Amino acid sequence: MKFRAFIRQDLPLDLIRPILEQLADRQDWNSCALVNRTFNRVAIPLLYSVLDSRVVSKTLAYHPSTTLNQRPELAQYVRHVTETGAVHRGLRPRYPHITEDTLRALALCTNLRSLTWIDDFRFPGSDTFFLSLIAVVRNHPLRSLTIRTHSDLGEEAWSQLTTLTGLRKVSIWCLEGPPYLLGSGWTDHLRSTLTHLELGVSAFTYPCSERAPSNAIPTILTFLPNLRSLDTEYLVSGSANALLAPNPDDMATLQHLTVRTSSIDINGPLKLWAWIKTILPRSGLETLKLHAFTLHMRHTSIPRDFILDLASLQGATLKHFIAGDAELTLADIECLCHKFPALETLVCLVVAPDVVTIAAVVEKATNLKTLRLQVQWIHNDAQPTPRDLTLEQARNWMLRDEASLLRIIGVNSVVYTGKWILEEQDLKFEVVADVAGDKWNT
Repeated sequence: MKFRAFIRQDLPLDLIRPILEQLADRQDWNSCALVNRTFNRVAIPLLYSVLDSRVVSKTLAYHPSTTLNQRPELAQYVRHVTETGAVHRGLRPRYPHITEDTLRALALCTNLRSLTWIDDFRFPGSDTFFLSLIAVVRNHPLRSLTIRTHSDLGEEAWSQLTTLTGLRKVSIWCLEGPPYLLGSGWTDHLRSTLTHLELGVSAFTYPCSERAPSNAIPTILTFLPNLRSLDTEYLVSGSANALLAPNPDDMATLQHLTVRTSSIDINGPLKLWAWIKTILPRSGLETLKLHAFTLHMRHTSIPRDFILDLASLQGATLKHFIAGDAELTLADIECLCHKFPALETLVCLVVAPDVVTIAAVVEKATNLKTLRLQVQWIHNDAQPTPRDLTLEQARNWMLRDEASLLRIIGVNSVVYTGKWILEEQDLKFEVVADVAGDKWNT
């Protein structure tokens, strides 16, 4: 990018950072750092605030620790670090001291706020490295910890992890090994600080327990009363009689809930919909995400009773209903739009005859800003095959009235985005079409 062409000498220094923060590409920040001394002072902290060992060049992989050890003054800017076992395993043959150099560099990052560790396959010395990693960051002002691994971390690693304090967000997805987390006293250390929790399959039940993981969630919500965001898998192993029913007054009030399940899971002894209502005993929910994966050509159907029960408590607060591949009927969508007046985002699967019918059922959603639908069209031999949403239809839909807030409409693989732009001193509403990206928005 060529910045010199428009740089004003009298541009206030305190305005440069908010401007450069809008850039998302590290190459852009690197270009900014070369403009002049003023831009360099602003761009360098942005350039080194997030370090990811997975970022490699086309010809050669450079671990960020190399730069930090050569220029330790840059470590003060590091806020977020991602380390991966694959990188350490892959670089070790030609970079034998990568582990030692990484730990030395991390020790310099005294302003570190978040750490992510990803290890799909264990490598020789990975256990020792992970323990050393925790030891190094223990005295840093860490607020967020993410661990994603297929292999069991081991009892010693869990023991060290559960002594960390001050964490506000914990994300643990560990696919193998016995569960350790809650039996080790972590909740005692994080009771007053933790607000965001993500838990994978084996991470969140405790030893010597016959309870199913999902059954333990209500109790977890009593251990962590300040929890506001929960992302968890719904697992139905175990007996329905094992369902825990703590006092709702002792449970955290969730604002954001993400549940990952499959279409088969909802037929287990512990019903998904009853379980969701159990962990939402009070109003305050703003976001409900259901990652309902489809198996054997079966879609998860959301029952009307669940929508009505949810509305009785969360009707005034729910803003985002994101159901992924879960299916709603047209009548259910109309019910949602009526029962949740604050609704801003709706994502689901629906069976419909045409676009006009869909537009009619969301008409009451006056605060709707984003509508993303996977539509299975109803084919009628007496009528032509329905076509997906056109650009002109999307524009008319967004501007259905003066108060309309709808600006993103996605139907199947096409997403339309609308916005007002100033063109030759006149306001013009522009709609552009694009191919849908990651439907899970992760």
